[in-house]
Amino acid sequence: MNVSGGDDSSAGRDPRRTVLSALQWLVAAGAFWYVARGVDWSTTRAELATLDAVVVAGVLAITAAEFGSRFAMWHALLNGLAPTTLRTTASVDLVIKFVNHVVPSKASGHSVAPLVVRHYTGADWAEAVSVAGLNTGLYAALYGLVALAGLGLFAPRLGGGWLVVILLSTALYLVAGALVLLAGRRMNAAGRLASRLGGLLGRVPRVGDRLAGVAGALPSFTADSAGVFRRLSAKPSVVGPYALGWVGTLMVFPGLRVWLVLTGLGGEFAPAALLPVVLVTAYSVTVLPLTPGGVGVAEASATAVLVALGVAPELAPVVVLLDRTFGVYLPAVLGWLPAANLDFADLLVQGEQGDG
Repeated sequence: MNVSGGDDSSAGRDPRRTVLSALQWLVAAGAFWYVARGVDWSTTRAELATLDAVVVAGVLAITAAEFGSRFAMWHALLNGLAPTTLRTTASVDLVIKFVNHVVPSKASGHSVAPLVVRHYTGADWAEAVSVAGLNTGLYAALYGLVALAGLGLFAPRLGGGWLVVILLSTALYLVAGALVLLAGRRMNAAGRLASRLGGLLGRVPRVGDRLAGVAGALPSFTADSAGVFRRLSAKPSVVGPYALGWVGTLMVFPGLRVWLVLTGLGGEFAPAALLPVVLVTAYSVTVLPLTPGGVGVAEASATAVLVALGVAPELAPVVVLLDRTFGVYLPAVLGWLPAANLDFADLLVQGEQGDG
């Protein structure tokens, strides 16, 4: 499916886009090779086959609960506008999740979110932009703060190369969250700050243009949408449940799943209570536009971080791959079902009319 809304031949008319996409998937393949090279797959398959039934049931139950908390995030935001059904909430979340994994960066999924919200809820353009923007701002701000806490706890134990990448990713999350939350309340100040930061990011060697593109993909607000944003962001009944859903989806349930699989395979992580913070920090590289949805790079980063923090090298990639499969790739695959019924070309036309 062509999420840009144009015909497939447009990619052929832009060789640079084709080359960039090929390079991104090449990076993803290389990152997966980095993760898989240290795994004895025959032994791993045998060990996974002997996992206790209680562990398997626990992983499935945790994943189901994670889906519930994931949908609760959007449910809190959409209910701030009008009562919304679980089916609508699930469709919005899964479609955006799917888009995140067929385009270079999460910023792309967030930029198409107003179109998806408007399609499924019938909200007007100002409301759709405000809800999508609030999701982006809260998500990025929470992610940046938790990743920063993780760096404060574990930075001395991480390798230099990965430390730099995670620092950059954490900074991008913090900047993006601050910009969006500021833009929703003070558009002029946020616009000036975004312009300056875009120029600064553009000067970063090799990846500057792509980093500036992340900043450029952040939501833009009109006076009407900013008013809705301010109203929603001031409601504890919206922000509180969203934050709880975020903690469950990004911290609690992934941490429990990784701990359960790791201990089930005979490994350990101490202190186990910090696993949720470690995973947020390790997966923060998904914000960088290196591969579609951070595919491969996130696995490589998380594996390197877990090994640096004492997890056995033969177990770290296995638990990371399983966690990403259940927590990221499964929702993305399920998101294909509702996304396949959408006409993105029509959505983009509606978006252009809304912008006008």
